[in-house]
Amino acid sequence: MREKQEDTLRERVLLVGVDTGEEEDFDRSMEELIRLAEACERQIVGIITQKLENVNKALYIGTGKVEEVRVYAGECEAEEVIFDNTLTPSQVRNLNRELELPILDRTNLILDIFAIRAQTREAKLQVETARLQYLLPRLVGMHDSLSRQGGASGNLSNKGTGEKKLELDRRRIEHRISELKKELENISRSRQTQRKRRSVSRIPQVALVGYTNAGKSTILNRLVERYGEGPEKRVMEKDMLFATLETSVRSIETGDNKPFFLVDTVGFIHKLPHGLIKAFQSTLEEVKYADLLVQVVDFSDPDHRQQMKVTRETLNALDAGDIPQIIVYNKADKCQMEGMPKIRDRQIYMAAANDVGIKELAELIKEIVYEDLVDCTFLIPYDKGGVASYLMESSAVSFQEYREDGVLLRIKCHSQDAAKYDCFRITDMEIQK
Repeated sequence: MREKQEDTLRERVLLVGVDTGEEEDFDRSMEELIRLAEACERQIVGIITQKLENVNKALYIGTGKVEEVRVYAGECEAEEVIFDNTLTPSQVRNLNRELELPILDRTNLILDIFAIRAQTREAKLQVETARLQYLLPRLVGMHDSLSRQGGASGNLSNKGTGEKKLELDRRRIEHRISELKKELENISRSRQTQRKRRSVSRIPQVALVGYTNAGKSTILNRLVERYGEGPEKRVMEKDMLFATLETSVRSIETGDNKPFFLVDTVGFIHKLPHGLIKAFQSTLEEVKYADLLVQVVDFSDPDHRQQMKVTRETLNALDAGDIPQIIVYNKADKCQMEGMPKIRDRQIYMAAANDVGIKELAELIKEIVYEDLVDCTFLIPYDKGGVASYLMESSAVSFQEYREDGVLLRIKCHSQDAAKYDCFRITDMEIQK
């Protein structure tokens, strides 16, 4: 009874798709549209598809199919019609007139999901920017009032008594976008300052990337629970598309002086709107500065190869395609894989939700990000206590002795530190003297 009541409160939508043969897997794309609609809290009441060599420039679907959609939408009492691809402003306008229902496309749907999920001030600003940029070319024909004559509005002066409300709305949106960009630039500068601090510390940065709902947040939470700063540093994890939009950075300390920063990033998806990538640029830039990418793949998804392709294309668009990677085939337990975790070179098959493979993943990450460590022996004079403290904090110390002439340290340190403090290095023969 309760489920029926909830369904009546959800927007009833009809999904429409066009198969032109360009999609590698059209059926899979429609399945994803269903999941997007559900993630946006819509109730799906019907699905209509059509095969066309090319989409109709005026209506996206064929003229005969428009009538079929109109009739079926009435029969199933649909309140919205959602199309599987991005529509042009004229297509939205024409379809709205023909169907007499609100028209959404895939981009609009993803923007709605982001608006629902956004929690932090930065995420809300980014989503608002993307939505306004999407709306701007679609103002014409969105509602009758836009064509009425208008006077001054808000803080914007009227350029002339004959100026249309449409032009006022356009200027108002452009003004708001300008304000949002300035605020986001300030947040971006703060993010850059934090990034510089982490860079100075020489602690490697590792970014979790991959398709939405592959298990990135689950992996971050398991690592935080085992090696992190406490349970309060966990992030939300849920079996849904785009459960989290915020970029979270956590310090992972495994206890052997080989810490790393772990970054959880926004998930990718097929046909991720360009406007969202642009709006979330400062957030996604965290990926560019990572020393290592951990690509998380839902191994149980039959379409995981295509999802990896989308991830690869998105990383290339962010100029992050050449950064070293570990491939995590997550949710392998759902494929009845035995003997997990399995590690093959820089690939690991695991089940993060069951805490299977977390320890092995941490070890693999450390092995890669600290592979440039060198064995050194230093004799640090007591008047250079700052150098000794730095090396003990930033390196793996295997031996430490306080001698008359200084502190003797045998450590594994970064090659850069070895070169910087080379004047304090000594040989085994010098130690015996």
